Amino acid sequence: MSNPLLHAEHLFRSYQSPRRRFFQPKDSVVAVNDVSLTLESGSSTAIVGESGSGKSTLLRLLLGLERPDQGSVQFDSMLVDSHPRNRMLWMRSQTGLVLQDPFSSLDPRMRIRQIVAEPLTALSVQGDHDQLVEQMLDRVELGTIDPDCYPHELSGGQRQRVAIARALVHSPRLLVGDEPVSALDIRIRQRIVELISQLKAELNLSFLTVTHDISIAVQLTDQIIVMKNGEIVESGDTLQVLTSPEHEYTKKLVDAVPTIKWHN
Repeated sequence: MSNPLLHAEHLFRSYQSPRRRFFQPKDSVVAVNDVSLTLESGSSTAIVGESGSGKSTLLRLLLGLERPDQGSVQFDSMLVDSHPRNRMLWMRSQTGLVLQDPFSSLDPRMRIRQIVAEPLTALSVQGDHDQLVEQMLDRVELGTIDPDCYPHELSGGQRQRVAIARALVHSPRLLVGDEPVSALDIRIRQRIVELISQLKAELNLSFLTVTHDISIAVQLTDQIIVMKNGEIVESGDTLQVLTSPEHEYTKKLVDAVPTIKWHN
């Protein structure tokens, strides 16, 4: 059996909250509490939960953007350790990240061509960068835009396509989304979901996303992890978990969704 793409064991992460009174000691807030998980190569996984559930902190730990207080993360059997940061270039070459807000995640002073080419430059990727950028813009259906324009000249949906192009231009193995469509209106959101699904298949990508939107998990992932108060309360096949939830918290999340169209 091949090694899993991503494997985490007994992750803990806590933060100190601000003092409520001047002489009062700071409280410790546990964001991730003894979390272990495995993501197989080629899988698509959603980490779901309400705000404050610990899902975004877990994502940062998995990507080496933060260091756990305890526990370890391995990517393709290699230890993920963010100190010093230059150790992480090997992992950055294997992952691409799409953030929630396409406007704030793109530098307004940079042209689209420069934005998409950022990973190529940072990772010293060989080849014609302009050609690679143009090919990726075509893939995300932005082949007709002027690559020398600025982010403010594009619509919200176009900006998110630029963010996706930047995440994939260096040919990573894992695409990661941090609420990748929640800032978009419903019509544009569905088109971006369809694009991500298409790119996953075409590029043979593994996919990991954190979201509070269960409908996104249904459309884009085959595995789901449900988090509450920093812990995994339920996990498994996406449709199985959401059609027959066992934990009360999962039932609450499912009941909060007005309508879910299940796809076999």
